[in-house]
Amino acid sequence: MRHETPTRIALAAAGLGLLAFSLACGGSGSTSGTSTTPAPQGTVNLTLSDASTEDWATIGVKILGVTLTPQGGGTPVTIYTAPATPPMINLCELDQLSELLGNMSVPAGTYTKATLTIAANPGDVTLITAANPSAGFPVAGGTSIDPADIQIQGVSGTAPDLTTSVDVKLAAPLVVAAGQSDGLDFEFDLSHPAFLVDHVTNAGTVIWSVDFNGPVRHRPHYDLTRLVLREMKGQVTSVAADGSSLTLTKECEVFPVPTSGPAPISTLQSLTFKADATNGTLFYDLDAHTATVIHDFSALAASLVSKQVRITARYQADGSLVAVRVWASSSWPKVWISPEGHVDHVDAANGILYVDDENGKMVPVAVNGSTEFFFRTPAKGLADATPIGTGTAFLANLKRGFKVHVGVDDPLASSLTASTVDIEIARFDGIISGADASQFTYTRSFATAADDYTATLPYIATSTPNGKDANGTSILGFKWWNFAYPTLVDSGTSAIPDFVSAVGGGANFGGTVGAVKAWGMSYATWGDPANTTGWSAEWSILEPTALPKGTVASPWTPGNGGGSFGLSVAGGTNTVPVDLSTVAGSATLVYDVAVSAGGTITVTPVDITTSAGQSLLATYLVDGTSVRAYGIPQPDGSIKAYAIRYIH
Repeated sequence: MRHETPTRIALAAAGLGLLAFSLACGGSGSTSGTSTTPAPQGTVNLTLSDASTEDWATIGVKILGVTLTPQGGGTPVTIYTAPATPPMINLCELDQLSELLGNMSVPAGTYTKATLTIAANPGDVTLITAANPSAGFPVAGGTSIDPADIQIQGVSGTAPDLTTSVDVKLAAPLVVAAGQSDGLDFEFDLSHPAFLVDHVTNAGTVIWSVDFNGPVRHRPHYDLTRLVLREMKGQVTSVAADGSSLTLTKECEVFPVPTSGPAPISTLQSLTFKADATNGTLFYDLDAHTATVIHDFSALAASLVSKQVRITARYQADGSLVAVRVWASSSWPKVWISPEGHVDHVDAANGILYVDDENGKMVPVAVNGSTEFFFRTPAKGLADATPIGTGTAFLANLKRGFKVHVGVDDPLASSLTASTVDIEIARFDGIISGADASQFTYTRSFATAADDYTATLPYIATSTPNGKDANGTSILGFKWWNFAYPTLVDSGTSAIPDFVSAVGGGANFGGTVGAVKAWGMSYATWGDPANTTGWSAEWSILEPTALPKGTVASPWTPGNGGGSFGLSVAGGTNTVPVDLSTVAGSATLVYDVAVSAGGTITVTPVDITTSAGQSLLATYLVDGTSVRAYGIPQPDGSIKAYAIRYIH
């Protein structure tokens, strides 16, 4: 949960995207049934990703299994089972990257629900704060939260086999056709208002409630070829006789990293990667310290088998995988120790890039005149393999919050030097201002002032392909949507004027808080015709602004469609109306947070489309109740609430 910055979401560059969920590594798929005749099978490319948070370096979970429920009910089909030793998955490392869990064989049919089973014993959820969390965060940077201070909601079973289950209604039915491939992706919104809720006890201890129901949603893929995949690691088992591909057994790292050093966990999942015969695959031998461009694996076949590799890949339209870059070594630590994470700080003056590593720790990486910068564009093979800049001067184009993978000359050196920097996600966010027909500006402030930036982004050209909508229709040019309605994308000729109108609102709390403006987030692309030597906004999403913690200043009054209550916040002098919606399908998310005398936190969703839910609003949204609201400022000075939570 962010404390004074807006709720973060992440949507795939592939298309509309809903909030989705992230896993990382795992076992194999399986099917159920009693017939002796094998049912027709299709392939599901199970990928997993998450939304970002600047406050945490590690949110570690153990996913035990995933099942799919057929349309109309029936026996769930198991598509994922964790290894005997389930790996700890650091969700923070998967910001808008899709971790390929595997290409699972699934009975042909239509599926409408998924169920995820998550380990819920003490210690099964790991929380470590970021080195430099946002201002006002209640715990110091770099703190490992004591498992005794973590309370997981919805736990069932008996120790040591406690679990919590998450049912996810698929945003669109998953249709698995015999002999064909389709994609299935889930994502955690790490800043969902109910996911991580903090409470300071009378003794000064911060207790964290963790609720997996709500933050996990399905994200449908409309174009696999635009999906940015996280690097995959594993041991090569074979190379095709013609050298066109290699096959590996996927591996994950033991997490947290043991004191003896990095170690792999085999997932037993086999994956095949083709070489890029057209544009070439960049191959790095980390033992010999060499880099070459290859068009097949023929010359390397004898030496590659049994090697550890780290692969950057992209999907083809037919569901096959093409290797864009390959790092190979006889040593697992060499392929593992290569920072992949968020940019924490850019020191352009001294040529140093600070990046989270795979263990969630911030590490400095030197950039020199030979460092090459790439921008991941999976749908464009040549662009994906062509550097967009070289040397320290290019650091001016990177911002805190970008997601990168850094290839280093010597992974085991005491100080790291970048040979390559893959910009996987160029994310800009902040207060939106100056929106007009050609561009708009983001202003972003961090706890560390040196990381602040103001960035003006032009919209991509009206002729630039920009994914597909839910009907499979191709979109050209800039698109945007409201966080609360991710399937209602505004595109075409009306998109820009509608966006300019939508970001003009503001709510004024007065005092030291002042006016709260529209907040958004965009993914940018490099070298678009609109800006051939810089970044352009492919899309924007208006995110709910996380308002400061406050109290109810005037009680909730029912009204047509939802009613409103008055909110006052610390440091403010004005009361701002917060409008709720009680309309089914677009109702405000409301969470009842009850704290017992012993410090136990219970988070309960409230359905305010019902009379019972509205009765709770009338009972608790009264003068003096502690409340946290998330919403979008409106032109009339009110806040249109996406979510609220009240504490009693």
